Amino acid sequence: MKKLHGVRLAHHKNTQTYASAPLPLPKLVRIPMQMHIGAPCSPLVKPGDTVLVGQKIGDSTGFVSAPIHSSVSGTVKAIGTYRASNGTTCPMVEIESDGAQTVSPGIHPPVIYDKTDFLTVIRESGLVGMGGASFPTHVKLAAQQRIDTLLINAAECEPYITSDNRQMVEAPDEVIDGILQVMRCLSIPKAVIGIEKNKPEAIRLLTERTASHPEIRVCVLPTLYPQGAEKVIIYHTLGRIVMEGQLPADQGVIVMNVSSVAFVSRYFQTGMPMVSRMLTVDGDTVDKPCNVIVPIGTPVRDVLTYAQCDLDRVKKLLYGGPMMGVAIPDLDDPVLKANNAILALSKDFALPEASACIHCGRCIAACPLRLMPTEIAKAFRRKDTAALEANKVMLCMNCGCCTYACPAKRPVAETNQLAKAFYTAQTKR
Repeated sequence: MKKLHGVRLAHHKNTQTYASAPLPLPKLVRIPMQMHIGAPCSPLVKPGDTVLVGQKIGDSTGFVSAPIHSSVSGTVKAIGTYRASNGTTCPMVEIESDGAQTVSPGIHPPVIYDKTDFLTVIRESGLVGMGGASFPTHVKLAAQQRIDTLLINAAECEPYITSDNRQMVEAPDEVIDGILQVMRCLSIPKAVIGIEKNKPEAIRLLTERTASHPEIRVCVLPTLYPQGAEKVIIYHTLGRIVMEGQLPADQGVIVMNVSSVAFVSRYFQTGMPMVSRMLTVDGDTVDKPCNVIVPIGTPVRDVLTYAQCDLDRVKKLLYGGPMMGVAIPDLDDPVLKANNAILALSKDFALPEASACIHCGRCIAACPLRLMPTEIAKAFRRKDTAALEANKVMLCMNCGCCTYACPAKRPVAETNQLAKAFYTAQTKR
């Protein structure tokens, strides 16, 4: 089978062998009411209220949404406003921890009799995609199409990030149990775990654990960015093409991140909703790179202090990896459900001054979907909606391979995103 294109990056998997550890409890958490794609939640608490760990503090009537729970026990100090990286705002519940971590009495393992119960409890868990997209998981699992394969995305192809790898190495049984639970509740006959070959210990452990489960297959993938992109990993593991305008479910596939499916296992055992997550902390300003389990809403400053980061040297601060990561504007911004890493770098890595396009075609060669960024840029400059549609601008997944490959140092991926925004605005009129 022909492999899709991409780029080969330096791995920088410095924390791959570093066991995870819990972060000391923060004094204050700031929990936004929108940590997912879809409708924001409304606060269910007010200043002065006492809250407990796992207590629901935000919810929405929207189907594409996910409830939000307190990660600490303590007192609600304020209902503030959170400004996300894309400029949108939502309410934010600020909770002062009492240090006791008293668990809400309503926390208990869920009881499930059928698919409807399963989808209900997954929604109540607050689970959203933990690989970056933050799509509410219960919506994805409610697909009406016939699903024959559960695909577990364990590629973790971005440099630096190793939190998924640590999940697989430290608790492979959670991964397998979560897979089996989802397969059973949704009547999915088989599963495939797609994992890059630069994670040998995880591959060994998962291969051993699946030996008695012929319905689960471990598929070892080349180390090539963006191996973890949904369309890419579906093609490389199953040979199926998700066409323009389609969802994976239209090809009979549901894709779940490996940490998401491990959470399902823990939730079924304990009933504790999504109140914490493991993330990687790294970068050349960090003296103690680590994988750390962090309460949702913890200020980034607290995480970096734990990792012995020299804050005075930080010039570039990211949620996620260097290719698709999102800039963090404020050290007091919180850790969100979808965050799998914090990178603190001493260089801002601003692109050098771009020169004229030399029409070398490297951006086209690097693109996994073989888009033509040069033609997209021309159409965008002309504000030509028809040409943007013809060049499939909406297929761009913003992986950044084109910018990385461009010898003229042009902001190719950024132009693609502006073109997508323009096209979307024009076609919605």
